[in-house]
Amino acid sequence: MKLLYSPTSPYARKVRITVIEKGLADRVEIVGVDVLGKPDTVRASNPLAKIPALVLDDGTSLFDSPVICEYLDTLAPTPVLLPKGAARWGVLRRQALADGVMDAAFNLVMERRRPEALRSEEWMARWTAAMSNAIAALDAELPAETPAFDLGWIAAIAAVDYVEFRLGDLGLLKATAKLAAWRALMADRPSVAASAPPKG
Repeated sequence: MKLLYSPTSPYARKVRITVIEKGLADRVEIVGVDVLGKPDTVRASNPLAKIPALVLDDGTSLFDSPVICEYLDTLAPTPVLLPKGAARWGVLRRQALADGVMDAAFNLVMERRRPEALRSEEWMARWTAAMSNAIAALDAELPAETPAFDLGWIAAIAAVDYVEFRLGDLGLLKATAKLAAWRALMADRPSVAASAPPKG
């Protein structure tokens, strides 16, 4: 299998963490692509020209990150990242919340790259509010003890790390002490450390 990714993509990072957590690193080749500059390098594997995309051994592909992660979770029995039964819905809801943070953060990053005269202050405020509210919700959901590192929390670490990586000047984690402490604790986890976005 081949995973098409960018080292700065939080969506691809969520998949990379899943690959490592599931013990599949020897089965998945990680292939970097320039999806913004050269979208055609991805289009054959994802008509939307977005990453991540997972190219299977038979040449078919899966996208986007929730679908890829769910598929990877079926390839090895442990650890279970997406449980069955009632617990499944909490994990999926948390993943959706974290993915929403990624969406808002990416949109804000792209908007900030536009010439200042063309930027929408209204949309930038809405995306910032969405991130702030969702991060506060994730903070409130953290239990007293370190939670199981399921797909929901994998998505959460990818999301908050991306916010700090690209939008650290907003200080959105300053009001979420539990989430900030958990993030610091997770930083040394092998899958988290190995997939961290580049510094500088």
